[in-house]
Amino acid sequence: RARVKQQQGIHVMDNLLVMFGRLAGFAGVVLCLVAGIARILGQFYLAGFSVASLLQAGMGGLLLGCFALLLALHSRD
Repeated sequence: RARVKQQQGIHVMDNLLVMFGRLAGFAGVVLCLVAGIARILGQFYLAGFSVASLLQAGMGGLLLGCFALLLALHSRD
């Protein structure tokens, strides 16, 4: 019985990691696109932030999403 509960808890954690990874990745893609479009249009600052900083934050979101999805994939084995 305890083993079944433990497996259910792992399944819930996997689902949360996948959801978090997808959200972080999507937010990263959006930030990268916004920063890229703003820079193509000749803007150096957007809403008080440097466009390069927004691009770095987007890349960080993508990296965080990749690591969360990798952790979820690894814990399924």
